[in-house]
Amino acid sequence: MNEQALDQAVLVLNRNWQPVQTCSARRAIHLLSVGHARVVQEEGEEKYETHDFHSWLSYSQRAPSPVMIRSVRVSIRVPKILVLALYDKIPAKEITFSRRNVFWRDQFTCQYCLKSFSESELNLDHVIPRKKGGKTTWDNIVTSCVKCNSRKGSQLPHEVNMHPKNKPVAPRWKPDYSIRMQAFDVAWEDFLSPSRDRFGLAG
Repeated sequence: MNEQALDQAVLVLNRNWQPVQTCSARRAIHLLSVGHARVVQEEGEEKYETHDFHSWLSYSQRAPSPVMIRSVRVSIRVPKILVLALYDKIPAKEITFSRRNVFWRDQFTCQYCLKSFSESELNLDHVIPRKKGGKTTWDNIVTSCVKCNSRKGSQLPHEVNMHPKNKPVAPRWKPDYSIRMQAFDVAWEDFLSPSRDRFGLAG
């Protein structure tokens, strides 16, 4: 078998078609084979139709893809999206505080001038400077550009009339937030989009 294909990431939806996590293709094929999940077809005239193991195997023969899992007896497409048969919850998790996650929370936008920048052009700013007791926590750190960061320096917001446009808070964990931070397939985009009304999905 192709080990690289077996390690490919697959988007996992709960039974309400809400994204909950990703798993390996190896795990996805197992869930499919034991009936705990169905594959969501992501292309063609039957886009968004679901398949059990046997119908997915049949579809794989009719429409092979460049990425196939092959064994002596079968060849099967690596699924891109899986919907679970029973699980309908959203797992509760906390988002780890990190430089990258702060940038994601603030959408790579300086919270002082509201201009967007590339990651290399951004810094983290302590709203209450460390020299004045400020901590490195979600509610005291914002994204800032180099210019605004330099201008504010180690001063309090009111001392330089520079206040974050959005109050810094710890973001709520959402599966699509976490998944977007990973390498993901374009086929997932419809399920990670803020607007999912076109599918009549919950959430």
